[in-house]
Amino acid sequence: MALLILGLSGLAMAADLKPKTASAFDRYVSATQARFTNEFKPGGPFLYVDGLPDKEKMGAYDELKRGGILVYKLETQSQGKAMDVPDGIVHHWVGTVFIPGVTLAQTLPVVKDYDHRAELYAPEVTVSRTIAHQGDDYKIFLRLYQKKFTTVVFNTEYDIHWRQFDGNRYSSDSISSRVAELKDSSKPDGEELPVGKDHGYLWRLNTYWRFQEKDGGVYLQCEAVSLTRDIPAGLGWLLRPLVTSVPRSSLQRVLGRTREVVIQHAKP
Repeated sequence: MALLILGLSGLAMAADLKPKTASAFDRYVSATQARFTNEFKPGGPFLYVDGLPDKEKMGAYDELKRGGILVYKLETQSQGKAMDVPDGIVHHWVGTVFIPGVTLAQTLPVVKDYDHRAELYAPEVTVSRTIAHQGDDYKIFLRLYQKKFTTVVFNTEYDIHWRQFDGNRYSSDSISSRVAELKDSSKPDGEELPVGKDHGYLWRLNTYWRFQEKDGGVYLQCEAVSLTRDIPAGLGWLLRPLVTSVPRSSLQRVLGRTREVVIQHAKP
């Protein structure tokens, strides 16, 4: 317990986002996005489970059709080696869910309703609104609420681009353009800490969504890549499981909640 308290107090200390950390994360993101080219080709592994070995792939589809939410930890490498992000941690997960009995025409309007994300994803999202929209491009604002080992509130903005590949496949990329931690989490409309000069609980958050209609429903996949501060030296064994559990559990909730709301909206 004493070690846990020590570790949490270490995380509560200020942690500036250094240029070398931001640059390394950008390189990680670029390498990750380069992988998408082959996956988007006709016959490519559009969903993550499509790239699994045949037996594992069949089991994954069976689990999805039974209502399971599959989440996998990913790591983008460069020439077979891990990509170092100094003074930061990249959290990279992909999750998939199946929404039975619905079509893309019923699913996409729910997902694109950015003005009501706060209602869809409460309590993690408390405020949501569209800043700008032109064609397939959106800019949105989300206020995020996170409570795990401490309570933190962020004002965040994202640039979103949608693509249609054919009548059954769509994707959207949501790239964070601004993440600001609030100085006092009990005052959501209060003062922000300077961007990148905060506690380092969240510096970047990119999400890559894919939608495919088949098997009598819609498969929804979300690949999330986020950046946080590094863990204080010597406490990684204690705090890493706690810190890495936040993005995984958040992804599971987002996918599960989206399925619930799409089904509700699809009811006659």
